[in-house]
Amino acid sequence: MSDPKNVLVLCTGNSCRSQLMHGYLAQLLGDKATVYSAGIETHGVNPRAVAVMQEDGLDIAHHTSNHVDEYAAVPFDYVITVCDNAREACPVFPSSATQLHHNFPDPAKATGTEAEVMAQFRAVRDQVKAYAQNFQRQYFS
Repeated sequence: MSDPKNVLVLCTGNSCRSQLMHGYLAQLLGDKATVYSAGIETHGVNPRAVAVMQEDGLDIAHHTSNHVDEYAAVPFDYVITVCDNAREACPVFPSSATQLHHNFPDPAKATGTEAEVMAQFRAVRDQVKAYAQNFQRQYFS
C-alpha cells in the first residue's frame, strides 16, 4: 500500500466548515490519508458543529482549532479551501498540492431562533458531507 496522502482543509476560523469537512474526510479516507484542518485565524471549534456531527454519528469534540502556519512543514497532496475568504487569504502552498475550492455558507453567521440556526448548521453539514463523498470517489477510489 502506498503512503497515506496529506489533506488540508482550510477555512477562515477553523471552527465550523473546515471541522465538518475534516470529520467526514477522516472517516471516509481512513488510513488512505491523514486529514488536517486549519484556519487563517483560530476561533475554537463551534459547539453547534460538534452537535450536528454527533447527530450524524461522528464525534469531532476532540478536534482543535489550528492555525495554518502550524502545518507549514507538512507536504500536502490536497488543499481544500471551504470559504472564499480562506482562498483569497491562503498562504501559498507548494505547487505539488492539488488545490480545490468550494465556498460553503458559514453556519456561524446564521440568525434566528435556535431551531433555525441549527437548521442552517445541518444544511451546511449535509452539503459538506456530499462534497467529502464526491472528493473521496474522485481522488481515492
